[in-house]
Amino acid sequence: MAAASNSAVKPAKKVCLFCCAETEALAQRIAAESDAIELRSIKWRTFDDGFPNLFIPNAHGIRGQHVAFLASFSSPAVIFEQLSVIYALPKLFISSFTLVLPFFPTGTSERMEDEGDVATAFTLARILSNIPTSKGGPTSLVTFDIHALQERFYFGDNILPCFESGIPLLKNRLQQLPDSDKISIAFPDDGAWKRFHKQLQHFPTIVCNKVRMGDQRIVRIKEGDAAGRHVVIVDDLVQSGGTLIECQKVLAAHGAAKISAYVTHGIFPKRSWQRFEHDNGGHPEKGLTYFWITDSCPHTVKEVKSKLPFEILSLSGSIAAALQI
Repeated sequence: MAAASNSAVKPAKKVCLFCCAETEALAQRIAAESDAIELRSIKWRTFDDGFPNLFIPNAHGIRGQHVAFLASFSSPAVIFEQLSVIYALPKLFISSFTLVLPFFPTGTSERMEDEGDVATAFTLARILSNIPTSKGGPTSLVTFDIHALQERFYFGDNILPCFESGIPLLKNRLQQLPDSDKISIAFPDDGAWKRFHKQLQHFPTIVCNKVRMGDQRIVRIKEGDAAGRHVVIVDDLVQSGGTLIECQKVLAAHGAAKISAYVTHGIFPKRSWQRFEHDNGGHPEKGLTYFWITDSCPHTVKEVKSKLPFEILSLSGSIAAALQI
């Protein structure tokens, strides 16, 4: 019986993984997760005029292979060269193509509030929806904690979006804490609650919201009790960090014993991560015990690595598993 069950085990899918310069460290961690993932290289060069001069070595060698590309659209300046490779790979007679884009950068620009607003989330989704099909069919897109769930409908029929989450990494980390029985989850607004409360339903929850007081918008606790708890603020991304800091102050004023934070995507433009101080005990109003982020934004990882209160939860295992789908 044991021999029969072993023979039924599905063999791991061999994947050739390409990456850009920014994601090389993450790609190495992904490859280390499985012998079935082989890291391949691309020559990223530029002509004298600044436009890309790109080359995929041993292009014949990936014919008939499952191929993936790990992208980072960290700025408009790097998107074009990566799109050039993304559009080229499926045409090399490969068996399948998967684009791994951990952070979908225009996700917060999904609404039109005034005539003339441009929803760039839809623009990027359309660009990715037109990736050429490979021999095996449409491209698969793996992305994590996209800002608004309705953005799945922005993608066309020529791409198969796979929406993953970094929350399981957070849950595993919380279980390792000595005060894991005193954890409460705080959501900075109703949007964060809608996105994540089902994945975190086993924890006591606190929901904050912003109310307008004259010309100011003040963060208040809408429901839940922070007193004596280690409160973890959870959201999909952080930019300036203003909302998180206001939540921290309110939770501390309501008696939280410790305050930490988690976001899947630590964007931190203009080094705004420097606003977050470390609390090594007893002063939750002044700092965070932990600030967990994933490695979806490589530039941020380089800046905050080994700096308290930051701690990196790697997506490498989650991505390696997604490449086997």
